[in-house]
Amino acid sequence: MPKMKTHRGAAKRFNLTKSGKIKRAKAYKSHILTKKSPKRKRNLRKGTYVTASEANVVKKMIPYK
Repeated sequence: MPKMKTHRGAAKRFNLTKSGKIKRAKAYKSHILTKKSPKRKRNLRKGTYVTASEANVVKKMIPYK
């Protein structure tokens, strides 16, 4: 059986925790920031986790992480 290929875009965006959850960054923080409130931008800095329904898809994309 050949090795599985890692989805390189996903590998750069997601990290696995020791408990098996998948960490991700929040979206909407790259441009058009003038109309967003400081509170909203501050909260976008914090990381979060991938939902359980999408976690299986992401885990298949990053099999060796």
